[in-house]
Amino acid sequence: MNDVAFKLRDRWQQERAGLIDRFKTGGPVDTLLRGLSRSVDRLLREVAEASGITSRATLIAVGGYGRGELFPHSDVDVLILLNQPATDDDARTIENLVSLLWDLGVPLGHSVRTLDQCIGEAQRDITILTAMLESRLLTGPRSRYATFSRAIVESLDREVYFRAKLLEQQHRHIKYDEAPYSLEPNVKEGPGGLRDLQVVVWIARASGYGGSWVELERGGFITTAEALIIRRSERRIKEIRARLHLVTGRREDRLVFDVQDAVAQMSRVHATAQCRPSEVLMQQYYRSAKVVTQMNKILLQNIEHRLFGRELEARVIDATFVARNELLDLADEAALQRDPNGILRAFLIMAQHRELKGMSAQLMRALWHARVRVNTSYRRDPANRATFIALLQQPKGVLHELRRMNDLSVLGRYLPVFRRIVGQMQHDLFHVYTVDQHILQVLRNLRRFTLSEHAHEYPLCSQLMADFDKPWLLYIAAIFHDIAKGRGGDHSDLGSRDARRFCRDHGLDRADIALVDFLVAQHLSLSQVAQKQDLADPAVIERFAARVKDERTLIALYLLTVADIRGTSPKVWNAWKGKLLEDLFRSTRRLLGGGTVAPTAVLEGRKQEALRILRLYGLSDEARDALWQQLDVVYFLRHSAQDIAWHTRSLFSKVESTKPIVRARLARIGEGAEVLIYVKDQKGLFARVCGYFDSRNLSILDARVHTTRHGYALDTFLVTDHGRARHYRELLSQIEHELAEWIAKEHALPPAAPPEKYRQSRQSRQFPVSPTVQLQPDERGSRHLLSVVATDRLGLLYSIARVLASHEVEVHTAKVLTLGERAEDVFLISGPQLESPKGQFAIERDLLDALAPALQSSASVISGNKISV
Repeated sequence: MNDVAFKLRDRWQQERAGLIDRFKTGGPVDTLLRGLSRSVDRLLREVAEASGITSRATLIAVGGYGRGELFPHSDVDVLILLNQPATDDDARTIENLVSLLWDLGVPLGHSVRTLDQCIGEAQRDITILTAMLESRLLTGPRSRYATFSRAIVESLDREVYFRAKLLEQQHRHIKYDEAPYSLEPNVKEGPGGLRDLQVVVWIARASGYGGSWVELERGGFITTAEALIIRRSERRIKEIRARLHLVTGRREDRLVFDVQDAVAQMSRVHATAQCRPSEVLMQQYYRSAKVVTQMNKILLQNIEHRLFGRELEARVIDATFVARNELLDLADEAALQRDPNGILRAFLIMAQHRELKGMSAQLMRALWHARVRVNTSYRRDPANRATFIALLQQPKGVLHELRRMNDLSVLGRYLPVFRRIVGQMQHDLFHVYTVDQHILQVLRNLRRFTLSEHAHEYPLCSQLMADFDKPWLLYIAAIFHDIAKGRGGDHSDLGSRDARRFCRDHGLDRADIALVDFLVAQHLSLSQVAQKQDLADPAVIERFAARVKDERTLIALYLLTVADIRGTSPKVWNAWKGKLLEDLFRSTRRLLGGGTVAPTAVLEGRKQEALRILRLYGLSDEARDALWQQLDVVYFLRHSAQDIAWHTRSLFSKVESTKPIVRARLARIGEGAEVLIYVKDQKGLFARVCGYFDSRNLSILDARVHTTRHGYALDTFLVTDHGRARHYRELLSQIEHELAEWIAKEHALPPAAPPEKYRQSRQSRQFPVSPTVQLQPDERGSRHLLSVVATDRLGLLYSIARVLASHEVEVHTAKVLTLGERAEDVFLISGPQLESPKGQFAIERDLLDALAPALQSSASVISGNKISV
């Protein structure tokens, strides 16, 4: 670059820095975007005119830059419109121009075309056509630009363009999860992002209705109040996107966890009593995105009606509503003013009339404006309460209408407690939705249990739901189960109070109120017992049965629990969790129905079933005696008949084996492998087995450790391969060969790798789980329960097992629970060090050091029997 170029670059960068500094100190975002655009305009004109290209071409800003908006790190899109096909001289001049602009630091995106080429590209590619619709003259003859603009507009077919942009938007929404509530939203392309507003403006401009909110307001497409709230929401999202560019130092449109705090800090967002700054920022974004989503629907429907609409004769539904063009509409503009009860009734009518494809723009707009009338007196009106309950009781459309109510901000007005959790973030490493969307996901899952077309997904749940007398009570429980998130305190307890109040206000009888109250207060209990306690222990089943009391409550709790876990994240649910829940459900149901979980009854039934399976394989009753006489009651209670038969077939002739025996098979439930280990018991065996699985990048989902009467370890593990493309048949053979050799060598335990060795997700880095360790004696007092909570990672279980081995602690069972990226593991252990408080403290301290070595210098806090960093 020469001196002139250096001066141009320095001046442009100074202008740019000044604009950014003013924005950072509270300046308007529109001033920043327009200022950056004008600054680049001046630079481009000077460089283009100096190059001599303006005598042969016209430079036109297109796309976002053509709108006169330039975000800090967005591309500068320029069309170089040639008067005639490019000559070699033109090509060299343009190449030099582009190279110089890149050297100056301008992120140029350019195209070189003649007018005929522009029209041809516009007809072939809707994206190119859209970019050229948003154009602005930079330098060159104004008449030439006017010809270009007119030719582009005349080349488009308004109906084809409308349908194409609508289809493009639908595909984009599907790509970004179809809702503006992703925990890491794309503020430009995602649903409710800036692109949804731009689509409206593009279609309006192509249709000749104007290219700004002011022009759409003048044309009667939106009201003054709607234009104001659109501009306000658009400005907030633009501010977030601009700060996102500045925080990351690049063109970044995803508001990922890593940068949410920094963007919040730059936005001067302050924490509240319950929410950190990033959560406040995200809630602001979600509410703006919700407005954008709704106005996008209303405006596109209005434009479509103006372009292609045919007025069909309205069919009267009642004095307030009519069906027009397959849409629910108002009889007249003042209908909701005469009949405010129609605000809720509109959603009930939609659920009752499945022939209706949606609501008209007039009705959506009226409901959105009328939401402010849903106040205390409105909520107390018996007619409105009856309407809301009637909606929940509909056989079809409940979920769709509750979602529609949420989109139009009516649901939060009718249920003020729900309004508080709209857009509420959840930083627990396993929820991937905001609280309101998680609740609607749980409701979705419950509704799917009622539909025959989904019965193949969860047959037991579908059967139970079909026989349940009042499924709408489960919907109420779903709405309230997490409604107190973010308030502080126990959300289950606070939510149950809200649920009781709602049920009483809506006239439910005492038994139904009690059921909903129990479901909300205890919605975590079934999963906690199933995944953290020993289901082979009859006392566990008896205590749980005493808690639920009756079969109807048990069924309701089971259905809600399955729907809840599946509604947290696609990664949280798996077949193994499903089996644990179903096992607890069936055992408890049998006990509540008058059956028994007495050890002798269960033991005999399990033995007989195992013998039946063994006979199918030609194994005599006497062949199993050598092994079975070495097994106690606990073994038979802890393993299924299928597992007992597999163990017996594998070991009946090797009961006194001097070498380790390892057998592996595909898991009967879900993915993964079941591994059987049989060897003379030895110190540190559990830790060394965990070390082997860790070295092969295998995750342990479940471990059952048993010692026979004659001193052999008979241990089983359920392991999974993290979804890698490794053939499981090869994996089974590898495990059987390598693990047997690994155990036989009895070498010293290798050191555990530190957590920082393993790759962490953005969410776990930004919102890590503070490791906690809890030790307490079991109810019999002979052993201890160890509970460990930490951020999940490969090698976590081995780190724990290695510490336990160093303290000569014996592991009897291990329950490994993974909730997204949060691990909650429970072990039944015994050992001499557990008999003294000093020994317990040493174990807890070493476990915490192993789980969080970077925090080991921090103060450790002990509260009762619980220790955390």
